[in-house]
Amino acid sequence: MTRSQRLDPLLKLRQRHQDEAAQQVAARDAALAEQQARLDALQRYAADYSQQPLQGGTINPALLANRLAFQEKLQQAVVQQKQVVATTQQASDVERTRLMLASREKHVLEKLAASYRADETRVADQRVQRELDDLGSRRRTASAGTDTP
Repeated sequence: MTRSQRLDPLLKLRQRHQDEAAQQVAARDAALAEQQARLDALQRYAADYSQQPLQGGTINPALLANRLAFQEKLQQAVVQQKQVVATTQQASDVERTRLMLASREKHVLEKLAASYRADETRVADQRVQRELDDLGSRRRTASAGTDTP
C-alpha cells in the first residue's frame, strides 16, 4: 500500500467530519432564522400594540394600568428574545468556525496526498526510465557484439 493510499481513510474521515460540520451550520442557521423571525414578529406586535389608540374617550385607570403592565411585559419579552437571538448567533458562529477548521484539515490532507501521489508518479517514471535505459544499453551491447568480426 502506498503512502497516498494510506491517507485515503483519513481523507474519508475528514470529509465525513466536514459534512457533519456543514449540517450543524445549516441547523444553527435555521434556528437563528427562526429565532430572528420570532423577534421580528414580537417587535411588530409590541409596536402595533403601543400605537393602538385607547378605545373610548375616557381612560379607565385600571385599564390604563393593565395596558402599561402588558406593554412592559412585551418589552421584557423583546429584550429576552434579543438575548436568545444573540446566543443563537454565537452558536452559529461557533459551528461556522468548526466547519472552516474541518475544511482546512481536509484541504491539508488532500494537499499531502497529492504530494505523495506526485512523488509516487515521479519514482515510477524514474523506474520505467531506468528500465528503458537498461534495455537500450543491453541492445546496444548486443548489437555491438554482433558487429565486431
